[in-house]
Amino acid sequence: MRTRVGIIGAGPAGLLLSHLLHLAGIESVVLETRDRAYVEARQRAGVVEHGVARLLRHSGLGERMDREGITHDGIELRFDGRSHRVDFSDLCGRSVEIWAQTEIVKDLTARRLADGGQVLFGARATAIEGIETDSPRVRHTLEGREEVLECDYVAACDGFHGIGRRSLPEGVVRTFERLYPFSWLGVLADVPPSCEELVYARHERGFALHSMRSEEVSRLYLQVPNGTDPDDWPEERVWEELAERMAVPGWELRRGPLTSKGLTPMRSLVTEPMSHGRLYLAGDAAHIVPPTGAKGLNLALHDVALLAEGLRARYTHGGTGALENYSAAALRRVWRAEHFSYWMTTLLHTSGDAFDHRLQLSHLEYLASSRAASTQLAENYTGLPHP
Repeated sequence: MRTRVGIIGAGPAGLLLSHLLHLAGIESVVLETRDRAYVEARQRAGVVEHGVARLLRHSGLGERMDREGITHDGIELRFDGRSHRVDFSDLCGRSVEIWAQTEIVKDLTARRLADGGQVLFGARATAIEGIETDSPRVRHTLEGREEVLECDYVAACDGFHGIGRRSLPEGVVRTFERLYPFSWLGVLADVPPSCEELVYARHERGFALHSMRSEEVSRLYLQVPNGTDPDDWPEERVWEELAERMAVPGWELRRGPLTSKGLTPMRSLVTEPMSHGRLYLAGDAAHIVPPTGAKGLNLALHDVALLAEGLRARYTHGGTGALENYSAAALRRVWRAEHFSYWMTTLLHTSGDAFDHRLQLSHLEYLASSRAASTQLAENYTGLPHP
């Protein structure tokens, strides 16, 4: 099999890249290890930046998001038993959309298949070869057969555990990493949200977040120690702890049946460069952010928008400058997002250290009293302009 761009991974990054290339008249093939049902059911992010929402609309993928998603013009910070709203629309003139990654993947999959795109589910990539030549290859297994996909370029959108990042030569790669001493216990609940906008709560017992997936489904998180067994948290314990950490006068947490429960370790990681030869990394294959800043999905989609621009220039008029600059351009946004996510994480999660506790409260007080400080948060949260 031969194509122009071989894409590994049918998550939002890989599928959007394939879609953007299709709009530019560039053929691609997407290889995905899992089956379609599994990919479309994976629970991940739910906050879409202002610029990413615009990208989805401009590429013909925003109709259902605009009809069924929820626009948020701010977030709520809770600390020391008080609440402070950060008004995005007032501070920076932007907003975010609450639209689950699962829904983005469903829309992208349906669109690629309707457009005649080749998305091969159950195709497990086993090796990427020849990335320093003009004809790289992706070896993969499909229905028990060994296959080879020949292409001009390879885009690895296959996540942290995929083969893309591991296929970069050791001598050219640097990895920067930070591990955090806590994780998130995340739950989905069949209950309408107890808030109109996301609530980020800093409490002595640990961080808590109230998010949502729709007007009927709530998504909630608790800071817990690394290695926590979710089975040690029955429903009643989850709800009691959430109510305790988010408590402010006059507010009540709605409760309902939990439909899923899982643990998310917190880490920051960046691989440099994000490309070598004819191989390009995007999304979690190149970088991971703690989810506190809601940047993982958005970074991945910004990556492939940049990559699609470079490939379009290459095939339209032979220009290679944008492709050659892909890694540097993507990393500028990545490091900004890494810093913002680190800042949000260290601001809101407790360490048990009394000095850290006082520093956090001081900074939160500053955010609540300073328009300049709140504007910086709003600008970063809603998404900085395309680099």
